[in-house]
Amino acid sequence: MSQRDKVQATHLRRFAYIYVRQSTPGQVEHNRESTRRQYRLVERAVELGWPRAQTKVIDGDLAQSGKSAIGREGFASMTTDVGMGQVGLILTLEVSRVARNSGDWYRLLDLCGVADTLIGDEDGIYHPGLFNDRLLLGLKGTMAEAELHVLRARLNGGIRNKAARGELRRGLPMGLVWGEGDGEALRDPDEAVRGAIAMVFAKFAELGSARRVWLALRSENLLFPSRRNGAAAAEWEPPSYHAIHQVLRNPAYAGAYAYGKSRVESYVNGDGQLCQRVRHLPRSEWAVLIQGHHQGYIDWETYEMNQARLANNIQPRPHEGRGGAARGGSALLQGLLTCGNCGRHLKVSYQGKNSTPGYYCANRGIVDGRGQRCLSVGGLQIERAVAKAFLAAASPAAVEAALLAERQLEGQRAAALQQWRLQVERAEYEAGRAERSYRAVEPENRLVARTLEAAWEQRLAELAEAKAELARNEQLRPLPATGELRRQLMSLGDDLAQVWGAPSTTDRDRKELLRCILEEANVRLDRGEGVAHLVLRWRGGAIEELDVDVRNVRIPPNRTDEDTIALVRRLAAIHRDDLIAGVLNRQGRRTATGERFTANHVGNLRRYWKIPRCPPPQEAGGGDGELLTVEKTAEALGVAASTVHRWISDGFIVGEQLTPGSPWRIRVDERLRQRFQEQEPPGYVPMLEATRMLGVLRQTVLQRVKRGELSAVHVRRGKRKGLRIKVEDPQPTLFDNLP
Repeated sequence: MSQRDKVQATHLRRFAYIYVRQSTPGQVEHNRESTRRQYRLVERAVELGWPRAQTKVIDGDLAQSGKSAIGREGFASMTTDVGMGQVGLILTLEVSRVARNSGDWYRLLDLCGVADTLIGDEDGIYHPGLFNDRLLLGLKGTMAEAELHVLRARLNGGIRNKAARGELRRGLPMGLVWGEGDGEALRDPDEAVRGAIAMVFAKFAELGSARRVWLALRSENLLFPSRRNGAAAAEWEPPSYHAIHQVLRNPAYAGAYAYGKSRVESYVNGDGQLCQRVRHLPRSEWAVLIQGHHQGYIDWETYEMNQARLANNIQPRPHEGRGGAARGGSALLQGLLTCGNCGRHLKVSYQGKNSTPGYYCANRGIVDGRGQRCLSVGGLQIERAVAKAFLAAASPAAVEAALLAERQLEGQRAAALQQWRLQVERAEYEAGRAERSYRAVEPENRLVARTLEAAWEQRLAELAEAKAELARNEQLRPLPATGELRRQLMSLGDDLAQVWGAPSTTDRDRKELLRCILEEANVRLDRGEGVAHLVLRWRGGAIEELDVDVRNVRIPPNRTDEDTIALVRRLAAIHRDDLIAGVLNRQGRRTATGERFTANHVGNLRRYWKIPRCPPPQEAGGGDGELLTVEKTAEALGVAASTVHRWISDGFIVGEQLTPGSPWRIRVDERLRQRFQEQEPPGYVPMLEATRMLGVLRQTVLQRVKRGELSAVHVRRGKRKGLRIKVEDPQPTLFDNLP
């Protein structure tokens, strides 16, 4: 049967689909001739007898690989139309354009055979329902799949061979650039970029947590470099946690060349679709790892220590032998204490008003038909015993540790200042570059000149901001420890117990200090004797055993100090609870648990000490001699509350405060009301004229009014409303008789 004999009238009544596909965007952009050849297949369909109106081009899969049907919408829609009997011919340049996967290809052949759809390429027209044609099409599909496998194996083999020598040039992280030699990687020539990367590793050595490094850089308003979309120039922006974490995890910063750290895997999702995902491999499964390949920012030993520290910071799952990062709670042995019965890490619980820490094992057993924890013990006595053992073990090295900490702190401050100086230098370069671009444009070309002028102004603003931040950080930098200060530091380091109990030492600091030399603490409880048996395992392998009495010890309750209670007693007679809380907070007072006062706290304090609450406020405008708040006084006098505050400050109105920070109260009597007049009384002059007559400043006049030496009234109406001062005949001064 000839090719034209295969084309029947039933085929011509349906559509002819022209399938167009290129594998990559690069092929679509550069291999234009192949794309033109595929589009010209429309003329081939017309020659076979299809009207041009019944030809349809399927080009939705351009820049899509044919190795899978996933993501190829054009292939999916064409397959659907074939099944619905709308397609008479599928025409393509070669069958490998349709599919390079035997599974997809044979499913299409089966569907075309049932729906009586022809398939054509440059070699001829085929009917999948005929045995010989199906055999030939199947062979072509298998060869297309084999061709893809051979090409991929050839390319991957060359890539792996080059990567094994460390010469394959892949994207380097920020701070590293490729050199001219084969596989030569160099540190970035930009000093600011190198300083930013080095600061991340220095901060991590100090803080021990990627998140704390990120927060420290954000608190100092330092910028961090990034490279977007393979751009050559670095962009500076506030650091992100992801960027800091990637710097700490990338082995390239340790001078190592790594390839094959991840692998693409196929899986079936919940909807039954075949999908792909990237799985990061453990270091033992990396394809290539060459240590000492180039100069890094840290050595390999430091990199491995950092990875172990990052892994230990992750919140552990059940039965995992690590305690997670040190957190801000008061439980000193969080993450370090293990159960002496089953070996699990103990969890932390806080109980009581004082949030006393306790430790318990999550393992439960059935005792007398009830669930009972494997171990539960209070933490105060155990923590005191461990802290005492730690201080005894760490005291010999306290002086060296104090001096080393001082040197590290000074080095970190100097590094931060250097980063700010480099940022100022970079901002000066960007401002100069913008200025040169602006001056290079023709003055008549205002469309471009305005844009360049705006860019120049933005760079100048960034330069001014960088200089201001540098000046602020230089002022905040403390003086280096020399002479007497260094001797004080040595004596402080010698008395490690004083440092341990200092109010400035946080719970997180104590945990970090303890973890420096303590690796694990195992506890086993003997309830009959009321004793906890502790086994401390110090770093280096030393073992120490302790017996701690854990019987209940009465803890003195926290109480509010007597001065605060007495002040609340006085304020409660005239003020509401919310106002009292504001007064106490403005004076820096705290509750028994160290919190800021709220209306609820004040109410509980009153009820506990049986302090009656203030009576309900009376309406403004009552009898003379009434003590009113600022708001009620303003309402009674017909002015704004801010005006009353200003008059109290000027001394025109006398206000009373029960305690500093409490609300003002003004005694509104007939004498005060007489100070407000509708018309200007005789003998009273405006403030400006009074200052000229008395020869003093306005503030001096107000002070005399406040002391009662001068009389003053406030005129409510007229064009010149305001204060009027009664000035007696001025006394002669030394300069009155001068000629």
